[in-house]
Amino acid sequence: MLVLGYAKAHGLTPDDETAALVPSRLARIKTGIPTHMNQPALSAFIWSVADLLRGDYKQSEYGKVILPFTVLRRLDCVLETTKPAVLTEYAKQQKAGLKPELFLLRKAGQRFYNTSPMDMKKLMGDQDHIKENLYAYIQAFSPAVRDIFERFDFYTQIERLTKSGLLYQVTERFAHVDLHPEVVSNAQMGLVFEELIRKFAEISNETAGEHFTPREVIRLMVNLLFIEDDDVLAKPGVVRTIYDPTAGTGGMLSGAGEYLEEHNPQARLTMFGQELNDESYAICKADMLIKGQDVANITAGNTLSDDGHPHKKFDYMLSNPPFGVEWKKVEKEIRKEHEQQGFNGRFGPGLPRVSDGSLLFLLHLISKMRPAVDGGSRFGIVLNGSPLFTGGAGSGESEIRRYVLENDLVEAIIGLPTDMFYNTGISTYIWILSNRKPEHRKGLIQLIDASAFWQKMRKSLGSKRKEMSDEHIAEVTRLFGDFQEASVGRASARQNESRDESRPTTEVPISRIFKNEEFGYRTITVERPLRDAAGKILLGEKGKQKGKPQPDSSLRDTENVPLSEDVESYFKREVLPHASDAWIDHDKTKVGYEIPFNRHFYVFKPPRPLVEIDSDLKQCTDRILDMIAGLTK
Repeated sequence: MLVLGYAKAHGLTPDDETAALVPSRLARIKTGIPTHMNQPALSAFIWSVADLLRGDYKQSEYGKVILPFTVLRRLDCVLETTKPAVLTEYAKQQKAGLKPELFLLRKAGQRFYNTSPMDMKKLMGDQDHIKENLYAYIQAFSPAVRDIFERFDFYTQIERLTKSGLLYQVTERFAHVDLHPEVVSNAQMGLVFEELIRKFAEISNETAGEHFTPREVIRLMVNLLFIEDDDVLAKPGVVRTIYDPTAGTGGMLSGAGEYLEEHNPQARLTMFGQELNDESYAICKADMLIKGQDVANITAGNTLSDDGHPHKKFDYMLSNPPFGVEWKKVEKEIRKEHEQQGFNGRFGPGLPRVSDGSLLFLLHLISKMRPAVDGGSRFGIVLNGSPLFTGGAGSGESEIRRYVLENDLVEAIIGLPTDMFYNTGISTYIWILSNRKPEHRKGLIQLIDASAFWQKMRKSLGSKRKEMSDEHIAEVTRLFGDFQEASVGRASARQNESRDESRPTTEVPISRIFKNEEFGYRTITVERPLRDAAGKILLGEKGKQKGKPQPDSSLRDTENVPLSEDVESYFKREVLPHASDAWIDHDKTKVGYEIPFNRHFYVFKPPRPLVEIDSDLKQCTDRILDMIAGLTK
């Protein structure tokens, strides 16, 4: 019946189909495993391997086996059709005494190859020597693939599975799932990895959000990144570079690649990335290999302390750095670069407090921008609310904001709904920065409040309870592209409850545009004189203070004056009427910047009329009196 069902779906007779199917797919039909799995079913099938591991492995260790085996089977399936040609070419080049690598890559049609006559199906033919044969098979991959399995520490797991008597059973389970790209697309495979990592993270109490960003957030960021360049990107044969310094499993890079392929199949996006976590790095590298990318462009290590792409510049960049993670481990290297290299290094504008390193990634991306004269760059980064306002004038955070705004680098900041990420429910923001702003954006910054653009998920995933629909993504993209102030009419919660359509809705702003300097201010130090017991002002007796009133530190205060306002005028209006003996110590004046995002979208809601409140109270007291009367009967 399965054969007939497959034939009917593909317009084949059973005989035609038998001839058309590769052996592995025919074998799967005979074993009752469906040929085409959707992503949840595929994830569930791979997850079922956990049943084999239960007892010999802790739950938190399942990923150490399942993730590398999934990658191995994917690579195995990708090379399936070209394997005979590669083996023939390998024998030919060995006989000729030549280095075979370039020839084998050409025959494989991929960025990798395998010279073993084995594949995962054939490994099943010799149960007694499964360990030795599996080792030999992995060693026969090209060097880039071997590095992937070393990052997984896969050989340790092979030994452990052998001792547990599970190696053959686990290998057999994976040998029977078809992960060929014709059956499971690259996009599907990425979702499979994401779901598996999330499950493993949940059961081992780790942070799933460190590994990947929700797909709809990636789609929105990619839209915002490319929208102003659609005409350029539509040209045949266009080549651009994209970089993610916190690459995870490669989801952002893949999302950008899928967007460009959809809009211009002839365009070429060369991908670069760096990732700290070994497992995520291994998956990212495997994904890039299958996509035909040069995996030398994906490096391992800590981006902040050991830049894997020194001196390189990129056309586009995307990043979702970890929220609120301290950088104490790499503090020595970062402070050294800041102090010794200044603006010639990555961290010239300033350093944030050690408890949150997300703004360091912002500075790192700025250092990777292609000079404007060479075409410039645009990048998107996801940050929590803290970088918008943390730190007063003169602090590291404020100096970084000052740098990006005074250099006119920020195009827009988009506030996302809460509960959008797997590991946190806090408010998050997408920053879009560019050093090649179009003329109509120069000197300006757009704030978009997309916090209400969400729909409830059918099932929560960790802290993620909300998602943005395609319509929501399109609306935010349109608001960004139009670059105009906009508002929408929204009913109050009370209106929604009462369904009273007679009351007017409130106009709520969702897009606002400001001049860069509107976020700047001067912090002035206001001094008042020191007096003796009799109330007489004490004067300085030497130095600069000679003959001048001495300041009383206990009365010292500060005021924030907007950059757009004259300091002396502000002082006369706001301070002197309340403290006529005060003065400004101009030597202590500092310039600061903050972006009070929520304040700019706040809409005052007047309290309800007293008549309504009185009516509600009367109804409430009447009910209480009725209840009391009922008790006394």
